[in-house]
Amino acid sequence: MAHEKRARLSLADLEQTMAFGRHLGAVARAGDVILLKGDLGAGKTTLTQAIGQGLGVDAQCYITSPTFSLLHEYDGRLPLYHMDLYRLSSEEEIEEVGFEEYIYGQGLTVIEWPERLGDLTPDNYLQIHITWQSPQGREITITAHGAMVERLPDFSTF
Repeated sequence: MAHEKRARLSLADLEQTMAFGRHLGAVARAGDVILLKGDLGAGKTTLTQAIGQGLGVDAQCYITSPTFSLLHEYDGRLPLYHMDLYRLSSEEEIEEVGFEEYIYGQGLTVIEWPERLGDLTPDNYLQIHITWQSPQGREITITAHGAMVERLPDFSTF
């Protein structure tokens, strides 16, 4: 089995980005981990909002960036654990706040600024790197790692 598989998408506008995120949420399984990379303002939280929609998070529940609280939890078909590790500087800090319970939990864990995980990075995950193409357009590079290689969703419709 390959340990890594990559796909690239060009999303022309917010509508396509939201459709992509909803698809990710719809196909997510308990224990899945999505690592989001990209510059400030690239759209990581916007993508997480769409993932939440795909998970069936209540439309009245607005998904926001957990930059200052570090973790937001939302109820849907699966729990959505949205982490932002920007303010943490080491694996030890991540362990101290107990995030491993969520990373290896029974929900879908979405992590912004995942490079802070270091050795805590799970073996099986989707990494999504978001880069700007235009004010509304984004290029998305999806890399599946470990067992996620076999489950990389079909993105041919985007």
